Amino acid sequence: MTEPTDITEPTHPAHEPAVTDGQAPAAPASGAATEAIAATQVAARAAAAKRGKNVIAFDVSQHLAITDVFLVVSASNERQVGAIVDAIEEALLKAPERRKPTRREGDRENRWVLLDYIDIVVHVQHDEERELYSLERLWRDCPRIELDLDDVEAEPEPDTMDDEQARAWGWGTPQH
Repeated sequence: MTEPTDITEPTHPAHEPAVTDGQAPAAPASGAATEAIAATQVAARAAAAKRGKNVIAFDVSQHLAITDVFLVVSASNERQVGAIVDAIEEALLKAPERRKPTRREGDRENRWVLLDYIDIVVHVQHDEERELYSLERLWRDCPRIELDLDDVEAEPEPDTMDDEQARAWGWGTPQH
């Protein structure tokens, strides 16, 4: 008869115990890594600036070994989904860590685009997909990450701007 083997799940590198000079390893971190939370804030602010709706983030690190954070954003149309995705990618590339997604899925249809940054997974969904798949319901047992977005200036609608405002946002002259 063989003895049972100890099978453990692989863990995300941010959750690996730290080894110090000859001392016992520290206990694994609880919660999402600080870097993941900071990048989530950058991505959330970029989404809010492009009029992303219902921007929420979940700390899934205690439930999933493959990532720390799910950021979920919705938009009212496919064009806006694409604009939000582009804004998130640009903001994370300009951040000091210069993050680039390891995988991008769904950008052909722009109904539900997934950006995988390993420790963060960003879901930008059309309103209809958001309602249908209800990721909030699936991850409701996970703690939410506070996303202080109250001071984010959302991009104005092109039809509501005068010429000077349009140029300030880099849109040229609006068509009336």
